[in-house]
Amino acid sequence: MPKDFSLMEDSNRSANPSLHQVSDPARRVLLRGAAGASAAALLAPAAGALGGCATPTDPAIASLGRRIGFASVPMPASATDTLTVPPGYTASVLYRWGDPVGVPGAMPAFAPDASNSAAEQALQAGMHHDGMHYFAIEGSSRRGLLALNHEYTDDGLLHPQGMAIWGPEQVAKSIAAHGVSIAEVERKAPGNGWQLARASRYARRITAATPCTIAGPAAGHPLLRTNADPGGTRVLGTLNNCAHGVTPWGTYLSCEENFVFYFEGPVRPDTHQRRWGLQAGGGFFRWHEHEKRFDARLEPNEFNRFGWVVEIDPFDPQSTPIKRTALGRAAHEGAATGQTDDGRVVVYMGEDARFEYIYKFVSRDAVRRGGFKANRELLNHGTLYVAKFEADGSGRWLPLVHGQGPLTAAHGFADQGEVLVKTRQASDLLGATKMDRAEWTAIDPINKEIYVTLTNNSQRGASGQPAVDAANPRAYNTMGHILRWREDGDLDATRFAWTHFVLAGDPANARPGARGNIRGDIFGSPDGLWVDPRGVLWIGTDVSPTALGKGDYARLPNNQMLACDPSTAAAEGGPDIRRFLVGPAGSEVTGSVMTPDLRTLFVNIQHPGESPSERADPANPSRISNWPDGGRPRSATVVITKDDGGVIGS
Repeated sequence: MPKDFSLMEDSNRSANPSLHQVSDPARRVLLRGAAGASAAALLAPAAGALGGCATPTDPAIASLGRRIGFASVPMPASATDTLTVPPGYTASVLYRWGDPVGVPGAMPAFAPDASNSAAEQALQAGMHHDGMHYFAIEGSSRRGLLALNHEYTDDGLLHPQGMAIWGPEQVAKSIAAHGVSIAEVERKAPGNGWQLARASRYARRITAATPCTIAGPAAGHPLLRTNADPGGTRVLGTLNNCAHGVTPWGTYLSCEENFVFYFEGPVRPDTHQRRWGLQAGGGFFRWHEHEKRFDARLEPNEFNRFGWVVEIDPFDPQSTPIKRTALGRAAHEGAATGQTDDGRVVVYMGEDARFEYIYKFVSRDAVRRGGFKANRELLNHGTLYVAKFEADGSGRWLPLVHGQGPLTAAHGFADQGEVLVKTRQASDLLGATKMDRAEWTAIDPINKEIYVTLTNNSQRGASGQPAVDAANPRAYNTMGHILRWREDGDLDATRFAWTHFVLAGDPANARPGARGNIRGDIFGSPDGLWVDPRGVLWIGTDVSPTALGKGDYARLPNNQMLACDPSTAAAEGGPDIRRFLVGPAGSEVTGSVMTPDLRTLFVNIQHPGESPSERADPANPSRISNWPDGGRPRSATVVITKDDGGVIGS
């Protein structure tokens, strides 16, 4: 959705008790009593590599360890419409909104006046690039597939007349600009010579109109049946795809986030609809005016068919995307995936909405050899949990299983399918911890520690809203923070120990709650998150364009990407965080991933500038952008290499 965070969904009115025990923002670790001693032991540095953890196979990479060696990029004094990387690095644009995806025989070029048709847009890069992964072809660091999400559309830029004309063609084009791209990329020339393959047998677009299969415990459930799909197993499209995950068998997990804004609700929504924020006048994208399945007054169950994690096989362009209901329904931000020592899959997921939750899924079965074909059913069976963070630095995973605790028919859950469709209500009943917009999750491949970004929550502690608690310690939290935890044993454990990895902010702020405790380069609103194979943590920020350069963000006029060695946090008073990239005006920096040799970095630059009317608004200079080519701003994938051919960040 448009990045005005004042519009973020805020529908959790459950009576979950607040912990009312505020952690000290000057400290990172909250450890008290016997439970604290246990947590401290769990968070102590691991001795050697832990079983089941991935480690770099290239000796040259392994020898680097987690060290970073680049010089920090200076933060510009005011918003600039450029992309800046450290000295010794080169960045170039690879795949913009509107670029042809590379389907053989179908190569519609981008029209600078945005006059491409809906049919052409369905064969071009969608709008607002977000989560992304590089799938190596035969292990190559010079040829692979980029799978990337297109989160939402800015219809003021998507159409030649903006929103002045609104009809079936405009809705169809907006639908076509959502979803996922699978694009083949190759490094043909020395240096930074990456390019899109002009005709690829793998290339395709998946849009908000592409047929998808519904699988898992909720497939066929009465709450998922519609007039068009009385069986409740097939749905058209995936939308608001934000962050992502990758399975051990080589498929892409695309996460449906703020889907509520695509649906027009009734004047008097029922209890279930209210809990998910559905309301009259809520159809922000106005699709319901010409695509009636998005009118929940006419087809109320269509709304339940979104908010899932979608599995996509990038190597089979004929395959059908699958919505995996066993992973629960939420405003899914991402799906970081790891494995237990016995080979089962664990998926960590945040929910990007105020006062919502953090989840993990543990598969019943272990991964088998044979790729997607051998593991096609694996994500349909397992246990979904929601997190509860205790004040003493410990935590529990609460199972979302029908028949356990209050999750019974007496409390409105007829079966497991209903628990999964109503994941939020089930989490409310279990007393899970309400978070400050939990976004990307990441797993350290060296020691299995898990990270999550909490971007911000300006409503924390406001009148009538939940008070601060141990995991979310700041009222009027404009700056956000990052949590870190380690499971009490393997990744399938039901208890964990947690800490504040860092509280974002600026020490020059007059308001104490916005100063944070960063050691190194300052930032706010952490969002994107990734730990690379050698253990370096990469952080992308997503400050609202309306906040850039103002108030608590007066010294932070652009979004950025930063890197750190997380192992330095305890020994040196906090991680040494360095700024690697500063984005163009008004943009979000997201979706970072590298080739297997770590010598090429792909990054997405989302929503540079905003709609033309907003870009012309002198009261919002931080939104003005013509990046990357002049004229209409276009979200794009950027490729970054080190001039000496070395490992990124070294």
